Amino acid sequence: MIRVLVSDPISAEGLMELKKYPQFKVDFKLKLKPEELISLIPEYEVLLVRSETKVTKEIINGAKKLKLIGRAGTGVDNIDVNAATKAGILVMNVPGGNTIAATEHTFALLLAIARNLARGDVSTKQGKWERSKFVGSELYGKTLSLLGLGKIGKEVAVRALAFGMHVLAYDPYVSEDYAKNIGVKLVSFEEALKNADYLSLHLPSNEQTKGLINQKTIDLMKDGVRIINCARGGIINEDDLVSALTSGKVAGAALDVFAQEPISPDNPLLKLENVILTPHLGASTEEAQERVAEEIANVVVDYFEKNIVRNAVNLPSIDPELWKILEPYTVLTRKMGSFLGQIIDGGIKEISLHYYGEIAQYNLTPLTYAFLQGFLSPILDIEVNLVNASFLTRERGIKTTELKTQEKEVFANLISVSVDGAEEKISFAGTLLSDNLPRLVRIGQLSIDVLPEGWLLVLNNVDRPGIIGYVGTVLGKNGINIASMEVGRKMLGGEAVTFINVDTEVPAKVLEEIRKYPGITRVKLVKL
Repeated sequence: MIRVLVSDPISAEGLMELKKYPQFKVDFKLKLKPEELISLIPEYEVLLVRSETKVTKEIINGAKKLKLIGRAGTGVDNIDVNAATKAGILVMNVPGGNTIAATEHTFALLLAIARNLARGDVSTKQGKWERSKFVGSELYGKTLSLLGLGKIGKEVAVRALAFGMHVLAYDPYVSEDYAKNIGVKLVSFEEALKNADYLSLHLPSNEQTKGLINQKTIDLMKDGVRIINCARGGIINEDDLVSALTSGKVAGAALDVFAQEPISPDNPLLKLENVILTPHLGASTEEAQERVAEEIANVVVDYFEKNIVRNAVNLPSIDPELWKILEPYTVLTRKMGSFLGQIIDGGIKEISLHYYGEIAQYNLTPLTYAFLQGFLSPILDIEVNLVNASFLTRERGIKTTELKTQEKEVFANLISVSVDGAEEKISFAGTLLSDNLPRLVRIGQLSIDVLPEGWLLVLNNVDRPGIIGYVGTVLGKNGINIASMEVGRKMLGGEAVTFINVDTEVPAKVLEEIRKYPGITRVKLVKL
């Protein structure tokens, strides 16, 4: 049974997809106090939220079974993603579900401040007829500057162009060709501010964007600029905006989001006539609410039923068709990581993974994470998964390097690992054969063909007669059956590495008996 807790208003109709699967049990418990959520969360594998629930470190630390936090919307600033990542909890969102709703609300506010709609409505309902007081400004021919040209910013740009506006955008993460294809001119941050008749914000909330619109940046703008924010609260310094609205530097503003939500009753913005305020309605359409609920339900089903990760914030998302190619390799790299974790002595400074062949054309981060998961799992007493593996590795001061070469080596696809340890350096390689079964094919400079499965006895020994016979005798007299054996050697009588697949665990006393034999320098028992 997978228990799902819905702690914010999310469309029950949209979540119907979960109810098609009997293993999901969905509980709606809204408006929970933090202490109530902390007491409930240990019983759930999935937590679904919108923007009201604050998923704090304390809540995450109390979640004993939680595997996934789903945000029915775009922003995840109400979720402590770092704490979730450290705990191995996947955080997913549905960034496209409310795009149209947020776009249309942005444009509604743009039109409202251009034509003084809110003030005109109030005045008329008071029995007045103040046509001259509410003379507006046309959008045609005006310049709209967008800070952020993501999905919503793009859609706002398309609508603004249809109104005959000139559209500029500042976004360091998109290309000039992308902007040009929309009909938008990419400019610097300062140019966007200086040329804007209307400024619309489409930025995430983070340390770089906090208070980005302040007295200093407002001073760069034209007199009479109008500002719209349907993105995230905190991007605008509200005290500085109040000053600019009062002085007339900013002719008007329309805000859907605030630094504190719900907005404080003593917020000075409430007393100004030239500002329109709405209570975070950007995604609040019937269509958007049902759409994001359907999408987050499908994300949860894909993860638990199909092992497909989509829209993950703290793990690379993979296209389902690509996952069919990569999934067998995650099995291989996880086993290779586990092999490393069990054979190396001492600490590790750096791990380098080099991918050769056709697979090198893809995003292979999931394979690297699977390797790190396999590596850490045998040596840590906490659950390690694809979500927290990289974080836990960095936390231990281990550098990880990923290299890719599309040229083939010996095999069509090969994964080579080099490890710089405190006491030794190790290198080995693995691949998938035609049956998609993983194989270890090289250790150091020695060629091998080892199935990394079950119990594996690994010996460093001198290549001379009698050693293999002795090991076989010791195992046999202790009732331990040998499934297969592989010896890697460079030259007769030189150093060798022997791999013996056995059907059962080898007791410590038997390992010690083997270790004492002359010519055997190291014995390791590995469970894969």
